[in-house]
Amino acid sequence: MATLLMEHEPHGVHQTKKAAASGWIGSALEYYDFFIYATAASLIFPQIFFPSSDPTVAIVASLATYGVGYVARPIGAFVLGHWGDTHGRKTVLILCMFLMGFSTMAVGLLPTYQQVGILAPVLLVILRLIQGFAVAGEISGASSMILEHAPFGRRGFYASFTLQGVQAGQILAAAVFLPLAHYMPEQAFNSWGWRIPFLLSFVVIVAGYIIRREVAETPAFAEESEHGEVPKAPIVEAFRSSWQDMLRVVCMALMNVIPVVTSIFGAAYAVQAAYGIGFHKDVYLWIPILGNIVAVVVIPYVGNLSDLIGRRPPIIVGALASGLLSFFYLYAISIHNVPLAIVVSLLMWGIVYQGYNAVFPSFYPELFSTRTRVSAMAIAQNVGTTITALLPALFAAVAPPGSTNIPLTIGMLTFGVTLIAAAAAWSARETYRVHMNDLGHPDAVPVGKKEYDAMRAQSLAQARPAHRQA
Repeated sequence: MATLLMEHEPHGVHQTKKAAASGWIGSALEYYDFFIYATAASLIFPQIFFPSSDPTVAIVASLATYGVGYVARPIGAFVLGHWGDTHGRKTVLILCMFLMGFSTMAVGLLPTYQQVGILAPVLLVILRLIQGFAVAGEISGASSMILEHAPFGRRGFYASFTLQGVQAGQILAAAVFLPLAHYMPEQAFNSWGWRIPFLLSFVVIVAGYIIRREVAETPAFAEESEHGEVPKAPIVEAFRSSWQDMLRVVCMALMNVIPVVTSIFGAAYAVQAAYGIGFHKDVYLWIPILGNIVAVVVIPYVGNLSDLIGRRPPIIVGALASGLLSFFYLYAISIHNVPLAIVVSLLMWGIVYQGYNAVFPSFYPELFSTRTRVSAMAIAQNVGTTITALLPALFAAVAPPGSTNIPLTIGMLTFGVTLIAAAAAWSARETYRVHMNDLGHPDAVPVGKKEYDAMRAQSLAQARPAHRQA
């Protein structure tokens, strides 16, 4: 067994817990930055960066700057993916952190429209583009870093901490921003209070750098560098050798439709007077927070489950079940039942959706070889996510205010998208019992179930503190 591991697993020190902590904290801090912008784009930016005699125009313009962040993500994926596969996982994560931290802090220092005129929204758009560019490399880089440091048999569990960090970052963004908006006098908040969450990004830069510099480069990438096998053009190689799996990842990444239905279209459907529902806005400020709290608890359990039964089953079940639950969620809104809408949203987003969300950080990078892992995952995942950013506009077009049977119409579209994601997962090869050095090779032979279980038990025993083993 030891000989088999040496042949198929990279040599070197595996800093499993340090890598997982680095991925968790780094993702939490970066997504804190990304999502405080989303909150500000709704609460404050229309008034201070996009003044207009028509408030609707100002709101649309402000939310458009939020969407710009998604436009920049495929570009960032190409650049940062290349960087991660040629310069290492550690360096690309530090680069992402600095780009995100400085651009977010700069938003907090921007002059308003009243001070500099049209230059204010122009600068805001530029900084949002940098944010979107930076975040494109975070999940693929952090997932690859954790995966390549994780012991065989526990990659799903440890890689899931990347997404647990993302959900925690969203909770942190709400925890910082919403109390300021709620308790500060409106004039003070509009004048300077909104800048506080952005300026706190200085903490992101310092804390993130301290944590990430402590993690060594992954054994898999280090081994590649030693043997002179680092590719000069990993993107070209990824498209040439793995385009089918990249296409599968694009389709699976369409699962972002569930957060879109829950927190974007669902919120507009529930609170906008034009739809005739009239839920209080506070309800839809709390639904994402509660959903993320539940997700933080659920994610590591689902990640661990994927190490026991495989990556594909949780993704397929999570995709189909959350797609079906979207009908009930929109129906609960349509009948004005707030408690039912909250319960179904928590079940759909906080629990069932995590079958996908907790597993893709291990499944996506496992589909690709070490040579092209960051590039292939970053490009494919960000293309899929960017497509879902267009879905709220599509939903509003096919189900505008006054439409009949909106829950059925949008529910069918949502289920259709999740069906595509489930089919893509079903068509992919299973990866959880394939050794690190064999990942990305379609003809790789997985370890037998009994042998795998024995190796996994050995990894679990080594991870336990000495007093517990005794």
